[in-house]
Order: sequence, then C-alpha cells, then structure tokens
Amino acid sequence: MNEKLNTLRAGVLGSNDGILTVVGVLFTVAIATPNQFTIFISGLADLLACAFSMSSGEYASVSSQKDAEGAAVIKEKRLMATNFKQELRTVQHYYMKRGVTQATSLAIARDLLSKRPLTTLVDIKYGLDLGHYMNPWYAAFSSLLSASIGGFFPLVAMTLSPVNIQWPVTITVVILTSALTGYLSAKLGNGLEKVAVIRNIIISIITMIIHYSLGKLLNQF
Repeated sequence: MNEKLNTLRAGVLGSNDGILTVVGVLFTVAIATPNQFTIFISGLADLLACAFSMSSGEYASVSSQKDAEGAAVIKEKRLMATNFKQELRTVQHYYMKRGVTQATSLAIARDLLSKRPLTTLVDIKYGLDLGHYMNPWYAAFSSLLSASIGGFFPLVAMTLSPVNIQWPVTITVVILTSALTGYLSAKLGNGLEKVAVIRNIIISIITMIIHYSLGKLLNQF
C-alpha cells in the first residue's frame, strides 16, 4: 500500500508541476511573440524538460529513501547481535510510552523479539515495513507520465484554440486541471478536498499572473 501511495503521490505532484511549469513558459513566450509555432515549440520543450526532470528527481529521491531503509536494516542486525538488551529496552519503552505497564511491556518486547525481532525493530524505530521498500522506477515512471499529461492540457489549450480566445481558454483549462490535481492529492493523503482545490486554484492563478507580468516586462526591452 505504501508503495502504491508513493507512486500515486509522485504522479499527482508531477501532473501539478507539469501544468504550472508549462503554462508559465507559454504565458511568458506568448506575450513576447504572437507566432503560434514559436509558442508551441517553447511549450513542448518545457513539457519534455519538466517531465524528465521530475522523473529523475523522483528516482533519485526514492532511491535515497530505499538506501536509507536498507542501511537501517543492516544497523539493526548489528545491534541485535552486539547489544540485544538495549534493543529489548527500546521495544519495552515503546509500549510503555503508549500506556502499557512496565511488566507487560517487557513481556510484549520479549515475545516480539523472540518471534520476529528485525521486523519489530525496524517498524518501531524507523516506521519501516521490512522487505517492502519503495520502488524508484515506479515513482520515476509515474512522475514522467503524469508531468507529460499535466503539461499537455495547457499546451493544447494555448496552441490549438483560436487565437482570439486562446487566453481565456488556457486560463480556464489550467484552473480546472489544477483543481483536479488538488482534489486527487487530498483524496490520496486523506486531506481536506475543498482546501486543497482552493489552494491549487490560487497557486495556478498567481503563477499565471507572475509569468504574464514577466512576459510584459521582458517585452519592454
């Protein structure tokens, strides 16, 4: 479940980044030039750069997490062999902090460490599920695909809609897709959907205003 949620998380974040990154470039370039081909090429180049950047970033991040998990397991194996009493006290104190009596906590600790010691220790000390490491390839592919899909919508809206309505169409598409990613991220994280949707809409509007203003400023030179 953790691995699936991590993959979905990478996908949602990648989609949101794809939307905002691409629309930022589109707005900046569109202010500077009315040439639709130039706008399209700029947006497409940014979409590809964003997708591969997000993908490589997720791969590196999850790989580091996987390495850290593996190192924690190796450390606990060594401690079990050299300082078992301290490990026993660690598990005992874990349950005592949760209101279990000292005698019962000790009994629980002894029982757990006699049956599944390594699983118990990495769970209690690091919150890890032994043997279930995050897969960096899943996260990388999810991020690559979702960033491409996210950036696709503003790119199509800006470059394929009629020139006289391309701005309102693009703004509408960005707001709707940003709202959708906010809703999905809240659902996956058991958060407040309304708050996440409003937050994403506000961020998308601010992003568009900033890049529109930047394009206007650069067009002065």
